Amino acid sequence: MSIQGVWNTRITEKSGLWFTNTFVHGIGLITSLIILFFAKDFNPDGFKTVNKFYLFSGAVSIGIFYCVILAISKLGPAGATMLILIAQMLGAYLIELFGLFGTEKVSFQWMKCLGIGIIIAGIVIYQCKK
Repeated sequence: MSIQGVWNTRITEKSGLWFTNTFVHGIGLITSLIILFFAKDFNPDGFKTVNKFYLFSGAVSIGIFYCVILAISKLGPAGATMLILIAQMLGAYLIELFGLFGTEKVSFQWMKCLGIGIIIAGIVIYQCKK
C-alpha cells in the first residue's frame, strides 16, 4: 500500500488526480482480466446471489484512491500510512462489533480498544519532533 500510494502520488503530481485514477484502475482492470483468463475462477451464478450493494466496492476504491493520494501529499508516506492503518483498524473493529455486511458479530473487548490506543500512542510518539 505504501509503495502504490507513493507511486500514485508521484503520477498525480505530473498528470492530475483523475487521469491517474483512471489510468491506474484501467491497468488494474486489464491485469485482472488477464489473471481471470488463466485462473478460470469466474462463477456467474455468484452475481445472482450476492447483495447488489457490495458491487459498488469498485466505486468505493475511487474514494480510497483519492484519500490516499491526498494524505500522502499532505502528511508524507509514513504519516499517511499510519493514519490509514488506524482508520482501517477502527473501521474493521466497528464492522466486527456491529456485525455489518454479513460479518460475524463479536463482543466488545477492552483489550482490543487498548491495542488501538497503543497504536495511536505510537503514532503520536512517532510524530513528535525533536
